[in-house]
Amino acid sequence: MAHKLPAIILLGTLAVLLSFAAPPLVVAGDPDMLQDICVADYKSLQGPLRVNGFPCKPEANVTADDFFFGGLAKAADVYTGNPMGSATTAADVAALPGLNTLGVSMARTDYAPWGGVSPPHAHPRATEILFVVEGTLEVGFVTAAGNRLLTRSVTKGGVFVFPRGLLHFQRSVGAAPAVAVSAFDSQMPGTQTAAAALFGAAPAVPTDVLARAFQTDGGVVESIKSKFPDAV
Repeated sequence: MAHKLPAIILLGTLAVLLSFAAPPLVVAGDPDMLQDICVADYKSLQGPLRVNGFPCKPEANVTADDFFFGGLAKAADVYTGNPMGSATTAADVAALPGLNTLGVSMARTDYAPWGGVSPPHAHPRATEILFVVEGTLEVGFVTAAGNRLLTRSVTKGGVFVFPRGLLHFQRSVGAAPAVAVSAFDSQMPGTQTAAAALFGAAPAVPTDVLARAFQTDGGVVESIKSKFPDAV
C-alpha cells in the first residue's frame, strides 16, 4: 500500500492546482472600485462615448455637494400631460456625480390614485428593491422561464423586489396618491419600457414583424405606433 502514496499525493496536488486554475463564477454587476471616490466629471467628456461610467474629477476639486441630491423630496407632477399617471425622479449618476463607480442609485416614483401606472419595463443593469412610502400598489414581474406572472398588492411600508432584467410593473390601486422609493445595484440601471421600445423605436420596428409577434394585423400595429410620436 505504501508504494501507492506518491501517486495519491500527486493526484491530490493536481486537483488543488486545477481548482485554482478554474475560471471564477461570472457575476454581472458594476465593477469594484480601485479608489475611494471617483466623482463624475461631466465637463471632461469628449463626445458621447464613455466606458462604464464617467471620468473622475480631480479629488482636489471635489466638494460635499458632489455627494448630495435633494430631488427626491419633491413630488413629481403625475397629472399634466401624463397618460400613465406616474412620474419618476432618478437619483442616478447623471443627477448625483458622487455615485460614479459606487454601483448604487435610487429613484422616487409618484402615482396618481386609482390606476397611475409604471407600465411594463425592465432595468437591464440592475435589480430593483421597491419600498412603498404612501398608498397601495399592485406590483408584479414576469419570469423569463415560462412567462409566469408573480404579482401582489403592497401597502405602505411594504417592500418588493424585481430581479434584474425582467419585465415588471407597478399600479396604484388606492383612493390616495401613492409614492414609492426604489434602490438599484447600479449607478445607471437603465429603463426600457416595453411598449415604447417596440412601438416607438427610431427607426421603427417593421410593422409586419410586430403584427406577427402580437398575432394581429398591420392596421392595429400602425394605430399603436401613432401613439408614440417620437418614432420616425
